[in-house]
Amino acid sequence: VSYLIKGVKCCSPVNQMHKVTGGLFKAHLLRNTWDVNGQQLKISRALSQLNSEKANSYNYVIVGAGSAGCVLANRLSEDPLSTVLLLEAGPKDTLLGSKRLMWKIHMPAALTYNLCDEKYNWYYHTTSQKHMDNRILYWPRGRVWGGSSSLNAMVYIRGHAEDYNRWSKEGATGWDYEHCLPYFKKAQTHELGPDQYRGGKGPLYVSRGKTNHPLHHAFLEAAQQAGYPFTDDMNGYQQEGFGWMDMTIHQGQRWSTASAYLRPAVSRPNLSVTEKTLVTKILFQGTKSIGVEYVKNGQREKAFASKEVILSGGAINSPQLLMLSGIGNADDLKKLGIPVVCHLPGVGQNLQDHLEVYVQHKCTKPITLHRAQKPANMVRIGLEWLWKFTGEGATAHLESGGFIRSQPRVPHPDIQFHFLPSQVIDHGRVASTMEAYQVHVGPMRSTSVGWLKLKSTDPSDHPIIEPNYMSTERDIWEFRQCVKLTREIFAQKAFENFCGPEIQPGNNVQSDKEIDAFIRQKADSAYHPSCTCKMGQLSDSTAVVDPQTKVIGVENLRVVDASIMPSIVSGNLNAPTIMIAEKAADIIKGLPALQEKNVPVYKPKTLETQR
Repeated sequence: VSYLIKGVKCCSPVNQMHKVTGGLFKAHLLRNTWDVNGQQLKISRALSQLNSEKANSYNYVIVGAGSAGCVLANRLSEDPLSTVLLLEAGPKDTLLGSKRLMWKIHMPAALTYNLCDEKYNWYYHTTSQKHMDNRILYWPRGRVWGGSSSLNAMVYIRGHAEDYNRWSKEGATGWDYEHCLPYFKKAQTHELGPDQYRGGKGPLYVSRGKTNHPLHHAFLEAAQQAGYPFTDDMNGYQQEGFGWMDMTIHQGQRWSTASAYLRPAVSRPNLSVTEKTLVTKILFQGTKSIGVEYVKNGQREKAFASKEVILSGGAINSPQLLMLSGIGNADDLKKLGIPVVCHLPGVGQNLQDHLEVYVQHKCTKPITLHRAQKPANMVRIGLEWLWKFTGEGATAHLESGGFIRSQPRVPHPDIQFHFLPSQVIDHGRVASTMEAYQVHVGPMRSTSVGWLKLKSTDPSDHPIIEPNYMSTERDIWEFRQCVKLTREIFAQKAFENFCGPEIQPGNNVQSDKEIDAFIRQKADSAYHPSCTCKMGQLSDSTAVVDPQTKVIGVENLRVVDASIMPSIVSGNLNAPTIMIAEKAADIIKGLPALQEKNVPVYKPKTLETQR
């Protein structure tokens, strides 16, 4: 009976229908299960992404651990409730935590090693310069903790008070001298103690030279014999004149922003610092910056900023990253296929730099640094520095210098001198073969202005750098003056006991035409690129950031470095860049701006004479 019943069920048309229906139901059930599982997978992935974003999310993401980035990392992480990520493309500036093992960075006298080493250096080059015999000029820039403050000659020069008053007139409201001086002082501890111009409690230690070298004394005496004043502080009341240089050297070691600002803060739990991390793009939601994309160890990663992304890559890297991320001249970006986030035509424009030339003399006495470059002496100097941080290795030897006006009616100095009791050839890449001394001299406010643009969409490709050097008659005339006025100083009685034949330009170079040719052949960058993301008013179509350092036209994005200078200052750029970052940190934190009114600044009794 059971068998018959089973047979009937098997053959029954009703049962066949149940089979089909059951199959359809099972398929539907299975499909629903897959859908649920798919939704769960999507949710799981979304949660995983959220967790990943949360793990890689900070209040502030700073791009570049250089002269400005290290300052910002320290100041913004002072608040224990603010989380900060500092991303650096280069390596650390220590090895196994030791400065001695990285002596090429930290021994002041070893500075030329890193100017020629791609390990710590972006190693940029300009385009062929049509006004300089089509030469391609070399631009070293720091790619290491401390940035260019780990590569530079450690000269601490602030520029002139009128540079900052000019910034204010150019649209950088709140960046005049009375608002900038307090931040120079906040950053600094000067070994001669605080006064109306110097700081006494800051992390950046500043000192004077200790060598007491007779050639430095001869240079300062010769300048006075030529009719120029002595100034006891070219960063204080009186820039004009000749005197002893301030240097970012502390206890015989280079005092970069990595030493001054980053290392004291790096142990804070709310500060994360990376190395060998190349930021490739700023991430946006619409026009709101939300983070960055970067490559580390060959892996592409993202970091998110709940408050702000801050670019501190310098005058080349910051505009390059803006353009790679869709902020710049829309026409240029479209040609490269980069989606436009914001049309800002000023990005990469307004490029300014200082050119300089070396006027060199043979020295008739064996007292220059030539003897220090002999192998046995180099070993002795190196061992003394490694042991005690003292001796000839403990200075960069650029211990004296000065500022003068090129002609009557120039309101404040526009020519700068650095004196060195040695000879430098090709950025230090070629060794000197003789007893010689030199002065680095160049105009401070050149009228030639250049630009930089992307070469491609590859972040590792260097941009096209066009400084447009020597493109105005004014610049050509000023350089002639530099050579003539330097020769006049070297011809003074103070150099009688030391002065041998002129090496360069050479006694055969006398006419204006010959001097101009010499400048075209020998002038080189003083390594002061700036102004490529200029600060200005919203009404200025060439401005990139506003006076609060915010990038115009987008949200939650700032630039804080030498690129935001509206115009180049009359002096070296490291001290002003540190000041910019100190002031910007207060702006970001919402603190009231520091101000010191009515601080006296020297003015010549008459502008009818050149000196």
